[in-house]
Amino acid sequence: MDEEYDVIVLGTGLKECILSGLLSVDGLKVLHMDRNDYYGGESSSLNLIQLWKRFRGNEQPPAHLGSSRDYNVDMIPKFIIANGALVRVLIHTDVTKYLYFKAVDGSFVYNKGKVHKVPATDMEALKSPLMGIFEKRRARKFFIYVQDYDENDPKTHEGMDLTRVTTRELIAKYGLDDNTIDFIGHALALHRDDRYLNEPALDTVKRMKLYAESIARFQGGSPYIYPLYGLGELPQAFARLSAVYGGTYMLNKPECKVEFDEEGKVVGVTSEGETAKCKKVVCDPSYLPNKVIIIMLIGFILIFLVRRILRFFLKHLSIQASHWWCYT
Repeated sequence: MDEEYDVIVLGTGLKECILSGLLSVDGLKVLHMDRNDYYGGESSSLNLIQLWKRFRGNEQPPAHLGSSRDYNVDMIPKFIIANGALVRVLIHTDVTKYLYFKAVDGSFVYNKGKVHKVPATDMEALKSPLMGIFEKRRARKFFIYVQDYDENDPKTHEGMDLTRVTTRELIAKYGLDDNTIDFIGHALALHRDDRYLNEPALDTVKRMKLYAESIARFQGGSPYIYPLYGLGELPQAFARLSAVYGGTYMLNKPECKVEFDEEGKVVGVTSEGETAKCKKVVCDPSYLPNKVIIIMLIGFILIFLVRRILRFFLKHLSIQASHWWCYT
């Protein structure tokens, strides 16, 4: 470790690992360290032993739960939209050769006391009870408009400037009812609240087109894909990319202290009595708590869709529930 590097990266979250991979590809000498014994930082996927250590300290998980390696529990559960920016980054950097994905079978909405599948095919749309037959006809016209819309082709705009027309005004033109508006805004455009209705419609149209393109990309039952062994595979894939191009990785390195000279410039990182010299440090905020200002706290809730697993974790780990988030 007592060497000099161009860059030292602290933390193995997704953004840190992407930067580490790209810097190594660019020919820089990179040292990447993490205080944990696993990749991913706050968005890691933990096996059973790691999960127990994080939430229960030194306690060991019960033997009847089986092998620790059979578990990959995401700390911040998210799905990846199949034609989004993240997928394009993965393909462009060629890290997909280190990853295995599964298409998510379905996307669902809760409406009037029942759970319904969001239609992914024409046949599913015809059979879906989410809309009546006449409402489906009106919605179909709106969907055709969205599908044909091209920001650079005024002929497809039907006389509307979507940078000025609000989403509410656009949808009103097609006479859709409130339930359909909720379905479009939250199940297809994936808005988190109703503010979008009073904002320019262009963003909603782009979101709907992305949803449709993502369904078509892998011909699945939803627009989402998911790493087969958990989201922690994403940063690990970029870590492998860095290693292929000469990057050095050190996990389980406690007390990584960033060293500064008299002028306040970074000169290295010390851990376990050894100091690695460097010209630059890239790190997540937890490694330099005195150099950052907290402006917002975001709470995440873990949702386990399998009832048996949900009961177990609530009982043993006291994990509170939160939203699923989606990578675009």
